[in-house]
Amino acid sequence: EAGRTISRVVQLTEEKLGTTERTEYDLHFQNLAERADVTKSWTEKIVRDTESVLIPNPQNRVEDFIFEKIEKSKPKRLSNLEHLALDMIEAGGDFGQDMPYGQALIKVGQAEQKLGQCEHDFIATSGICFTQPLRKFLDGEMKTISKERGILETKRLDLDACKNRVKKARSMLGQQSKDGISPEAVLEQAERDLRVAQAEFDRQSEITKLLLDGISTSQASHLRHLHA
Repeated sequence: EAGRTISRVVQLTEEKLGTTERTEYDLHFQNLAERADVTKSWTEKIVRDTESVLIPNPQNRVEDFIFEKIEKSKPKRLSNLEHLALDMIEAGGDFGQDMPYGQALIKVGQAEQKLGQCEHDFIATSGICFTQPLRKFLDGEMKTISKERGILETKRLDLDACKNRVKKARSMLGQQSKDGISPEAVLEQAERDLRVAQAEFDRQSEITKLLLDGISTSQASHLRHLHA
């Protein structure tokens, strides 16, 4: 494994320097990968922006995030509407429930309480029906895709390193044996390694493509959440 790691580092370094060739992903795969990157970027931004609208106070957002992670109920907070409602109702009581102004304050305060409850319901529903599914997508499907793309890139480096070893082995044909191993034997081993590397790359490529294709299904699901 250490040898493979070194081989990958050498391959990547030579690619950066432009001294070796690399296997390019096909156009369809590149389009899928680009769409995945765009989807991830915009989904993260939409989640952040939505949460900022629903809970403007950043300290409260952090607090809610912590409570969510430790699986505890979020603290009950009064909204500005509810604070206003309580003050109006209390003021109405002090001014006199039998007085027109006091009665009006209490009536408006009660209406503000209902608006405050509607706001709480909207925030809760938006979290359950919209932001939570998007977060689940980012923490689940997108992380899996990123992981598999990383594995694919590793397989690609292994494949190209094997291709370079085959080229080098072919260039050594006709020369004297080194360390008791003939150039023909070196080439034969290099070609075997190449076949294995190619098979592993192809298999990982198909796995990654299937996951990338699944983003379309996820977006259809996100659309349903948005309509909800």
